[in-house]
Amino acid sequence: MTDISSIDAVQTMLESQGYICGRALGTVVFLSLKLGRPLFLEGEAGVGKTEIAKALAAGLDRKLIRLQCYEGLDASSAVYEWNFPAQMVAIRTAEAAGDTSRKALTTELFSDEFLIERPLLEAMRPDERGAPILLIDELDRTDAPFEAFLLEALSDFQVTIPELGTIKAPEPPIVILTSNRTREVHDALKRRCLYHWVDYPDFDREMEILRARAPEASEALSREVVAFVQQLRTEDLFKKPGVAETIDWAKCLLALDVITLSPQVIADTLGAILKYQDDIAKLHGSEAKRILDQAKASLDPAK
Repeated sequence: MTDISSIDAVQTMLESQGYICGRALGTVVFLSLKLGRPLFLEGEAGVGKTEIAKALAAGLDRKLIRLQCYEGLDASSAVYEWNFPAQMVAIRTAEAAGDTSRKALTTELFSDEFLIERPLLEAMRPDERGAPILLIDELDRTDAPFEAFLLEALSDFQVTIPELGTIKAPEPPIVILTSNRTREVHDALKRRCLYHWVDYPDFDREMEILRARAPEASEALSREVVAFVQQLRTEDLFKKPGVAETIDWAKCLLALDVITLSPQVIADTLGAILKYQDDIAKLHGSEAKRILDQAKASLDPAK
């Protein structure tokens, strides 16, 4: 059984899954597990909010259930749907067999056999491995009515299906909500959760992460990559690169057998760290060299 009896144990468990976190994040994860409270994580895209749910699921050997939020998401899409094609086949079969009992057919049609479980309902079901990890990803993409519904669902850990009644979780799922803060999430929902802002890591932390996620990279190349990305985040960009981009870039450089960074290598691989053309255009010419020189200077204690 995985040891999560202390903050250090939780950090060690996450590290075993390649997720390196600081004491503050380790503490809030420990409290979320200890108290059974949902964990609300905000921060820029690519800083590791979603990855922590994956690491928890792997570390605790629990099922990971992901609800990817989007504009227009409603309660029915998040909870359940009826399998209408299968229901229509059942109706035609009953008609062909001469079974016209409306009550019996209705009971059969609206049973578990024709129920399609969506993430919230799936998370309420018992699991032999224990309560699943329910990841509600990018909540800020939804709207106020869905937030209100979610507030109720997370308060009681139960959902109601008119044809079947109320289904309550025998053991509440471990809930992690994430937001990229494209809009503010309502205070009422935040109050139900423990909160943590996931920021960009400092140099040393990002080096630890890169060692864990791209161990094939040499220490020298890793230091140059992290220093360049850290310097890049100080520039006026539309979308600053996250930790995910740092890892992707390092892996791209390894695939190209790059030993050290150069302006040409950076120009050739910018698509791994920057995702908007306007940002990429800013680094053409001498800009990439200027940032690289600043990055290398930051690595030289003599300067």
